[in-house]
Amino acid sequence: MIGVYHHVSEAHLKRYLAEFNFRYNYRASLKISDKERADKLLEGARGKRLTYRRIDESAHA
Repeated sequence: MIGVYHHVSEAHLKRYLAEFNFRYNYRASLKISDKERADKLLEGARGKRLTYRRIDESAHA
């Protein structure tokens, strides 16, 4: 693998593939502007929250 990702864990493989799928489907060669791409990205994030495990929680919970 060349580039940013030097290791892809099985646990996050689905997320990596989803990111590259988005990049391919909304690439500049399809005449999609940066604004359109950003709008689509934000639309996909609407209603979702990124949460972190609290320090006092077990890592395997």
